[in-house]
Amino acid sequence: MNQSVLRRGRNLVLPILVGLLISLGLATPILADGKTASGNQGAVSSRSAISSEVGVDIMRQGGNAVDAAVAVGFAKAVTYPSAGNIGGGGFMVIHLEDGTVLTQDHREKAPAAAHRDMFLDEDGEVDRTRALFSAQASGVPGSVAGMLDALERHGKLSRETVMAPAIRLAEEGFPLNEDLASGFNRVAESMQDYPASLALFTNDGQPWQAGDLWVQTDLANTLKRISADGRDGFYGGETADLLVAEMERLGGLITHQDLQEYEVAWREPARGSYRGYQIWSMPPPSSGGALIVQMLNMLEPYDLGAFGPGRAETVHLMVEAQRRAYADRAEHLGDPDFYDVPMEMLMDKDYASYRFRDFNPQKASRSEDVGAGMWPEETLETTHYSVVDGNGMAVSVTTTLNLGYGNRIVVPGAGFLLNNEMDDFSAKPGEPNVYGLLGGEANKIEPGKRMLSSMSPTIVTRDGSPVLVTGSPGGSTIINTVFQMIINVLDHDMTVAEAVAHPRLHHQWQPNVIRYEAGAITDPARSKLEEMGHVGLMESEGLGGDSFTIGDANSIRIFPDGRLEAASDPRNAGGAAAF
Repeated sequence: MNQSVLRRGRNLVLPILVGLLISLGLATPILADGKTASGNQGAVSSRSAISSEVGVDIMRQGGNAVDAAVAVGFAKAVTYPSAGNIGGGGFMVIHLEDGTVLTQDHREKAPAAAHRDMFLDEDGEVDRTRALFSAQASGVPGSVAGMLDALERHGKLSRETVMAPAIRLAEEGFPLNEDLASGFNRVAESMQDYPASLALFTNDGQPWQAGDLWVQTDLANTLKRISADGRDGFYGGETADLLVAEMERLGGLITHQDLQEYEVAWREPARGSYRGYQIWSMPPPSSGGALIVQMLNMLEPYDLGAFGPGRAETVHLMVEAQRRAYADRAEHLGDPDFYDVPMEMLMDKDYASYRFRDFNPQKASRSEDVGAGMWPEETLETTHYSVVDGNGMAVSVTTTLNLGYGNRIVVPGAGFLLNNEMDDFSAKPGEPNVYGLLGGEANKIEPGKRMLSSMSPTIVTRDGSPVLVTGSPGGSTIINTVFQMIINVLDHDMTVAEAVAHPRLHHQWQPNVIRYEAGAITDPARSKLEEMGHVGLMESEGLGGDSFTIGDANSIRIFPDGRLEAASDPRNAGGAAAF
C-alpha cells in the first residue's frame, strides 16, 4: 500500500496549511512576504516555512535556540526531503549565553569496508554513476547522532517534546506546495529502480500536485523510535536492521558495526577577526571556516565599502582571494583525524598577506599559475538554517545529503533517503567531484574517515555578542556565499534582507570561470574586468530563472538592543523567516 496519501484541493493550499499549523500548535507570526521577520524573543530562518514555525513554537514552549534548532532539523527531514534529512550529516555552530562558541561535527563517515579505489572502473577512471547513485555512495549518517547529542548537552526540553512536531507532520501529513510537488516530479524518473522511493515520491505512479496531502507513515514510525529510544532508535534496533538490509540487497557497505561505532565530534572552532568583529565557523573536515577567514584576511587591508558592491575593484579583489583560497583547499584540507591540516597557517593574517603578495590591482591572475600556498622557508544540494533565542544563544546549522535527494534511495520501511556523500572524497587525485572541486591526498577515501565539505555554518560576534548568524547550501559555492554575506553586512552596511537577496558571484580556482548572478557585476565593471584579463565570465539569467543561482543564505542579524532581523533567501520558493 502506498504510504503517501492523496487528497485533492489545490485551491485550498493556504487555508489548509494555516489550519494544519493551528491544529499542530505551530501557527506563529510571519511577515506578509514570508521572507523577512523581526522581533526580539527569538527567530528562525530556514528553507521550509513549516519548519521555521516549528522552531519558533518550541521557543514559545520554553525551549532555547538548541531545542529549536533540533526541532527544525527533524521537521526539515519531513518537510524538505531533498536536503533536510536523518540519512545524511552536517555541522553545527553554537553560541552559548555566556559567549562560548562550540562547533559540532556530525558529518558522515566512510564505512569500514570503504577503500581508496572503490569508485574506479577497470580503466582506472572514476565511475561517477557509482560514486553518486548507488548504495556504495552512502556514508554512515550522522544527523541523528548530532541533533540528539546537541540536545542532550545544551537543550532544555525533552527529546519527546522537541521531536513531537516532526512526528505529527509525518503522521498526519501536510499539503504540498508547488515547490515540493514539482521537485518530487522532477526526481521521480531517477528513482525507477527503487520501489520504496517511487512509493514516496509519486502518488501510485502519478505526479504529485500542489495541494495534495503528503503523509509519510514509515518516516513517522522511524521518528517515533528515535523519540522513544534516542540514538538506539536509529543506530540500532528496527531502523538499523532496515537500513543494513537495504545495503546488503543493493551491494552497499554500511553495516551494523558502522552504525554502532559512529560518533559525533566536538571541535575547536575556526576563528578569525575582521574589522573588529570575530568570525566563528567550522573547522575541518569543513573547508569553509579556514577559507572564509583566509579570504577576509586577504581583503581586510582594502576599503571595500568605499569601492562599493559590484564594482570592478571589489570584484577583482574578491575573485583573486577566492582563487588563492580554493587552490589551498585542494591541497591542504581533509579530515583532521586522518591528515595534519595546517589550520594555523591557513588562518594567519601574515600568511594571507604572503598569499596575496603577487596581487596586481590592475591585472587578473591566471589560475594555472596559482597553486597551493606554503609558508616561505625560514594546504550542490544542502540546506541551512539559523536560530536565535531571546537570551543570546544562537545556532547555525548546515546539513546535507550531498545532491538533492541524495542517491535517490529511500530505505524500505524506514521512509528516509540515503546520502551520496562518498563522492565528496577525492576518488582519484586531480579528478574533480560533481561540483568541480579538486582534491588529493588529504581527502582520499579511507575507512572511518569524514569526507571534506564546503558547508560553512557561521556566527559573527562583537565583544562576545552575536551579530550575524548565517550559512548556505550550494556545494562549492557555499563558502563564497557566506564570505559575501559577511562583506555585505560589515563592509557595505546592508540590512540582512538586502545582504541575503543581493546578487552573488563565485570563483573556485579551477575551472577558471567567474559565475555571477544578474546584477552582481555592473556592465561597466564587466568590461573593465575583461580588460584586466578575467576570463570566462558567466552571467545567470536572474534569480528564480532557469539558470543557476548561487546559495540560499537563510540568516539572522542581531542588533545591540536585542532586536532580531531574520531573512529567508528569495532564491527559494518555500522558505520563511519566523519570530
